[in-house]
Amino acid sequence: MKKQILTTFFASIAMAGTMAQTGSVPRLVVGISIDQFRSDYLNAFMPLYGEGGFKLLLENGQVYSNVQYQHVPLDRASAIASIVTGTVPYNHGIIAEEWMSRTELHTNYCVDDRNFKGVETNDGSSPKNLLVSTIGDELKVATKGKALVYSVAPYREAAVLAAGHTADWAMWIDSQNGKWAGTTYYGQTPSWFRYLDGNAVADKISTLTWKPTNDVVGSYNYYLLTAQKPFSHHFTADSRFRVFKTSGLVNEEVTRAARSCLENGNAGMDDVTDFLSVCYYAGNFHPDNAVSTTTELQDTYIRLDAELSTLLKKIDQLVGLDKTLIYVTSTGYDEVDNSEELSQYRIPTGDFNINRCATLLNMYLCAMYGNGQYVESYYRNQFYLNHKLLEQKQLKLAEVLEHCEDFLFQFSGVRDVFTSHRITQGAWTPGISAIRNGFNPKCSGDIIVQVSPGWNIVDEDRNTKRMQRDSFFEFPLIFFGYTIKPEKVATPVTVDCIAPTVAHHIRIRAPNACSSAPLF
Repeated sequence: MKKQILTTFFASIAMAGTMAQTGSVPRLVVGISIDQFRSDYLNAFMPLYGEGGFKLLLENGQVYSNVQYQHVPLDRASAIASIVTGTVPYNHGIIAEEWMSRTELHTNYCVDDRNFKGVETNDGSSPKNLLVSTIGDELKVATKGKALVYSVAPYREAAVLAAGHTADWAMWIDSQNGKWAGTTYYGQTPSWFRYLDGNAVADKISTLTWKPTNDVVGSYNYYLLTAQKPFSHHFTADSRFRVFKTSGLVNEEVTRAARSCLENGNAGMDDVTDFLSVCYYAGNFHPDNAVSTTTELQDTYIRLDAELSTLLKKIDQLVGLDKTLIYVTSTGYDEVDNSEELSQYRIPTGDFNINRCATLLNMYLCAMYGNGQYVESYYRNQFYLNHKLLEQKQLKLAEVLEHCEDFLFQFSGVRDVFTSHRITQGAWTPGISAIRNGFNPKCSGDIIVQVSPGWNIVDEDRNTKRMQRDSFFEFPLIFFGYTIKPEKVATPVTVDCIAPTVAHHIRIRAPNACSSAPLF
């Protein structure tokens, strides 16, 4: 009898623990990705922030101060995809915003898809190039489709990639018409999406003026030997919406759309965990004329702090911060200032002309193997060889790549040459590992040229010029809200840990290509 009572007692405890555990999940997950976000700027402008934005997150969140991406090169598209999938481009397939299509020999935008019409845009979009599942996808599967998954961003690729394959809606500001846009890939347009039409950027762009938030912002100066310049920007001409999306004003529009998701889209309104992805901008202003915009960047951070405060207050009002798991991180920092004239300071520099190099490389291969178009195409710092021609001539790809590598090393400014065989089959080093992680056999070139720091990769055909920099920029990862206790963590971590950490807290599987362990 005593044994039976004890058995019943322990069974009751186990059942109670199971019930408590089952109910102990956040009602909402909010993933905030800030494009071009940097720790040095975050800390530098701290005296200008309010109490409800960055300060609240840093004081009450679990803050990882040293966060890194595991792949190069880094841009917004590959970064967003890595955050939500918990893996690298080698697995998820998004190596950049654009890459060269081998079949069509023109650049392929990462979310273009002609099979689906745009909503309030001419661009057809889908996540078809994203090869693995996201945290939102796994949440949908785990809840048998009951969870709501939304994505809001100023940019098309950020919205679609963060939404994943199964989202209820993804929206962004169209660069041509200034309206909030979407895609029929995600099904019928939500009725609440129409609430945004009444105050779209397109309707007010002619009356918008971007000035410093206040006099304090205009007089505060973080930059070395850079005088603060008052600014007043209007948005005109055909590029007005594209330029607007690099201004400090764009984050107000993002917050407004995110609030609409929360207020009218029912996210976080029941016991089934929902997911909302929000992308903000904290990079340099890109006006049509090249001018110094240091004051504008400072004002962007101040405005971003205010928008974070507004969003957090709305979440607390509708759902409760204690019932919401929030993470905040950066897409990294990949912007390059091409306005610097290093030669006037006798700093080594120069131009590596990719189009001229492609012509010379093809002539070299013709001299070795006979006439033909061996270099099929090139893009940025990558060369794409003609595999069909090599097969016709019965040439071994590995041998041809080895000759190409020897030839390209002779060019001024070339620091290293990575062939597809060296990347996938060569000896492991930290540098090779980062390049391999950012490489994908289906869309990357056969040859990647790495120029020396300070040198420019110039494409005269596409009128582009990009300077190589290897500078390290620190950015944080902050977890906040649901059961999170304040803590400062200096141990280096990587962004692929975000997805499994979120999955652990909402008790679902991590994305299917994610092999990293949760952070806590």
